[in-house]
Amino acid sequence: MDASIPGTNYLNANYGIRSWLLTRDHKRIALLYLISITVFFFIGSLFALIIRLELLTPAGDLVQADTYNKLFTMHGIIMVFFFLIPSIPAVLGNFLVPLMIGAKDLAFPRLNLLSWYIYILGGSFTVYAMVTGGVDTGWTFYTPYSTTFSNTNVIPAALGIFITGFSSILTGLNFVVTIHRMRAPGLTWFRLPLFIWAHYATSIIMILGTPVIAITVLLVGLERAFHIGFFDPALGGDPILFQHLFWFYSHPAVYIMILPSMGVVSEIITCFSRKGVFGYSFIAMSSIAIALLGFLVWGHHMFVSSQSVYAALIFSVLSFAVAVPSAVKVFNWTATLYRGSVSFEAPMLYALGFIGLFTIGGLTGLFLASLGLDVHVHDTYFVIAHFHYIMVGGALMGYLGGLHYWWPKITGRMYPETWARMAALIVFIGFNLTFFPQFILGYLGMPRRYHVYPDEFQVLNVMSTAGASILGIGYLLPLCYLVWSLRYAPRAAANPWHAWGLEWTTPSPPPTENFEETPVVTGDAYTYESLDVPVQEAKVA
Repeated sequence: MDASIPGTNYLNANYGIRSWLLTRDHKRIALLYLISITVFFFIGSLFALIIRLELLTPAGDLVQADTYNKLFTMHGIIMVFFFLIPSIPAVLGNFLVPLMIGAKDLAFPRLNLLSWYIYILGGSFTVYAMVTGGVDTGWTFYTPYSTTFSNTNVIPAALGIFITGFSSILTGLNFVVTIHRMRAPGLTWFRLPLFIWAHYATSIIMILGTPVIAITVLLVGLERAFHIGFFDPALGGDPILFQHLFWFYSHPAVYIMILPSMGVVSEIITCFSRKGVFGYSFIAMSSIAIALLGFLVWGHHMFVSSQSVYAALIFSVLSFAVAVPSAVKVFNWTATLYRGSVSFEAPMLYALGFIGLFTIGGLTGLFLASLGLDVHVHDTYFVIAHFHYIMVGGALMGYLGGLHYWWPKITGRMYPETWARMAALIVFIGFNLTFFPQFILGYLGMPRRYHVYPDEFQVLNVMSTAGASILGIGYLLPLCYLVWSLRYAPRAAANPWHAWGLEWTTPSPPPTENFEETPVVTGDAYTYESLDVPVQEAKVA
């Protein structure tokens, strides 16, 4: 079909499985990622469900200890490496980066498609490890247990993560080159959307950090297979070296997960408050600051690993410092909302939920950055609660908010607003009921990774499991009504939110080439005050 025919878009320009599996269109590749990571998300959620059912009772009467070890390991591996890290960059980033900067595609379309195939290949190895017996090392693969003593499928799982790392590197490389070289005329650095700044900072971490984790898990596999003494003390190795290498990537990886969500929230807050963002340059530079400082704080994961007290003190100070640019963002979002014409559409509810949950997660991170407190709560449920408030409460709320915000642009269809608002509220309530009791559990001393626990912890665990069931409903609802919307929902206008940005100047869904003519940018970012149209009126129009 000729892409120049009116009504032709990237979805219907070509038909057939071959046209999708061999596509070089960044928008179609984004949808391939969307389907893939959704599958992995629900696999990881299934493991989480079984974990919470096991923890309903103190006795450990649903699964055995070794099965429980495999459940939380595979939950962590799937969610971190195959959902949270690629979710926003691979789906929303792939779809929107060229559209937002006025380009026809990413700089390297073939590499973009290759990155998805690499992701699927790596995921296949990890799924193979799961279905043939699982892995029980924890998602952190701590040595020497993972290299010497575990009797599970460590090598296939590690190989899957190693392969998937190349997908992350290629995606980051593609974004950096595209943002540098393919911006529309007039789109200077300080006219870029904050979503682009966030992805630029994220791409820096992907390119610089991912090779470290890839090499680290490769060394684990080599030591396990050939008994080379990298980490095993019996062979002359050092297990603490593994922790340094692992966390040198895995703490910046937290920002791979959270920075894109921050970019999404910046776009949503400005749109639904009908107001230019407060302190644009501060939010932009704070993204870069988070990316750079994130490489300097890995040692706070190792306060109880016998590292030098002086090193721990430095890592503690740096961990407090990295909270500053995050606090700058939260302050600026709040200032943007102040005296704005705020509209509580579903994307806005997710963005506000992000701000609340991320703030709790960030503040409790300061507890863990304090040497004395961390010794008390290290490896307890306090750490699990903190991590999930940042990752699930932050990264996932941002992902769902962005998916709802740009769903009309991606699919050309609206969605049932009432159901979407209900889902956002259910996710928020279910999340807090799931994870807030875990802060108390951790402070009281319940260790993580145990499938049995003292009777006095049962009430809080029952609350947590009840919250997880509510949270599960909140995640299933968007899957149902978004799939329903593909066929039955009303068609979307080119700019249903009356939002600012080049992506809203194209039809919904966009044509294959994105723009008929290369756009020219003449104004600053987020000039909402000049639009002066409430969201409700814009949707009707």
